[in-house]
Amino acid sequence: MRGYAGKFLEVDLSSGDVREVKFPEEVLRDYIGGRGLAAKVLWDRLGDRWEEVDPLGEENILTVFTGPLTGYFPGGRVCISGKSPQSNGITGSTMGGEFGVELRCAGYDGLIITGRAERPVYLLITDEGCEIRDASHLWGLGSIELLKRMNREVREELEHRHPRRREWREPAVIHIGPAGERLIRVAAVVGKYSHAGGYGGYGAVMGSKNLKAIAVKGTGPLPEPAHPERVYELIDRVCQLCFASDMLRRWGTGYLGYEVGYSLSSEPVRNWQEEWHDRREYGVDRFERRLWVKRYWADFGCPTSCLKPATIRTGPYKGAITDNPDYELQAYLGTNLGIFDPEANAYLSSLVDELGFCGIQTGNLLGFTAELYQRGILTEEDLGFKLEWGDADAFAKLLHLILERKGIGDILAEGTYRAALKIGEMKGVDALRYAVHVKGIEVGAHGIRSGRDYPTPIGYAASPQGGDHTSTTRDAYEDMTWSVFGDSAVVCSFCYHDPLIWEFARAVTGWDISKHRWCTEHGRRIMTLQQAFILLGGPDVYWDPDRDFDNPPRFYEPLPSGPYKGMKADREMVERMKREYFKAMGWDERGIPTRETLQRLGLSYLNPYLQDMRR
Repeated sequence: MRGYAGKFLEVDLSSGDVREVKFPEEVLRDYIGGRGLAAKVLWDRLGDRWEEVDPLGEENILTVFTGPLTGYFPGGRVCISGKSPQSNGITGSTMGGEFGVELRCAGYDGLIITGRAERPVYLLITDEGCEIRDASHLWGLGSIELLKRMNREVREELEHRHPRRREWREPAVIHIGPAGERLIRVAAVVGKYSHAGGYGGYGAVMGSKNLKAIAVKGTGPLPEPAHPERVYELIDRVCQLCFASDMLRRWGTGYLGYEVGYSLSSEPVRNWQEEWHDRREYGVDRFERRLWVKRYWADFGCPTSCLKPATIRTGPYKGAITDNPDYELQAYLGTNLGIFDPEANAYLSSLVDELGFCGIQTGNLLGFTAELYQRGILTEEDLGFKLEWGDADAFAKLLHLILERKGIGDILAEGTYRAALKIGEMKGVDALRYAVHVKGIEVGAHGIRSGRDYPTPIGYAASPQGGDHTSTTRDAYEDMTWSVFGDSAVVCSFCYHDPLIWEFARAVTGWDISKHRWCTEHGRRIMTLQQAFILLGGPDVYWDPDRDFDNPPRFYEPLPSGPYKGMKADREMVERMKREYFKAMGWDERGIPTRETLQRLGLSYLNPYLQDMRR
């Protein structure tokens, strides 16, 4: 096989055993890596008892997988998965950085992590293999101090082992903050300081395993591609296309913080009560002049360079450090909270990074809480303080209340959906009407009511990854299927160029990979397997296809302002489009994969688990 190191590490934290695992070529052909291979591994290991597996229990499995294009295709990423504490399905949560490249240079394509350590630990992976090391001295640390200590500790260890080598560079590290340690369902797996694999709540899964971090330093070459000269040529072509993307290279996604609201009426404002604003003080030029310390900064091999390190230089939040902030955090920790001040937004973004929260999921949760306060459902007595729109200090207090799991914070730590159920029961109201989620996953910062942004009206509703905005694009069928390829290959969507991506895949692996075949066979197989996971659910939450495969109630309310005032999602259109999409996927009109589809995709073993769901 070309493009693969050919082996994976399996670490049992309960027993301390570490072993190497290999997958047959046909499995890698069918599932590629990343998100696809994670679905295969999780079904093989846990599928027959999926409904009983507690995502935060010892039995859950955490996967950290690369793909055959990791390190070759410009822009390095890694994919994290497992049974999701948010949806009880699985999500392929990808994150930028050097971790995947270092892992492959150490000789491994991925990690399968099982069990639970008795005390806090971290994994150290090098060319010599993997060892489980004590992390008691790291437990409780936020991102900055953790990275300082791990960089120093790992480099000193490597210098001790290899005294004749020159100075070692810092290792690649993925880790959790205090939010993951305390099993908060909106906790992220953090990379570097401000990267995150946020969707799915896998920071809480790491915390449940007492796994604080994973550090890797590899010194070998990347796996040999099938056609090296062709790969070099394609790298150059992709880079040239990325260099031409002037807006993204100059400003990253930060230029969208004003544009998505003003031009597209598709940005969350005060928990999605509105999606339009004309707050020019929130334009990217204000962030650039007042916050940025470096215009071009990139992860390994990335020509897009969308990262923009930022710090607050003056005022009450002086010294806070974050990235950009990017669009999702500008929206969810800014406009969604009624905040239109760049410094206040950067402050909350830095706090989320430091504590190990997912900015999207947590921003959604904070906005949901603020609307409940606005409507008198939650009170100052419930929170211990006033929670007004635009008050960054109050939202920072709320973050710490959730982190400490104190009072109402303990309920909110379960995420928007579960908190809405509990608060509704406590207060005797329908709190779910204010919860902007799909299948337990808080929705990304892209609305559907104006019809001007990229998700289709069913992009979230029909996705087995629920509210994940990275798994839906303008063409619901084809694009949702090929987004699985990006998460399995594993590459960055900001460098993704069609049709070059397929030429790239053939040059690296030597396999006959085409867009048509992927969308009709491989991608559909992976999505169908993911659909089975979300249908089975459990143990605390199950999803009803007739009720839950739908948009949040808010998206059926008319937009109250802006050029698209009065527009909303149309229920009849949504139902019609869902039926058409499910049919194209080979599922019945409710989203249950048919027997014929399962047989054609080699998934007949799913039939006994799904047959009772069919009408």
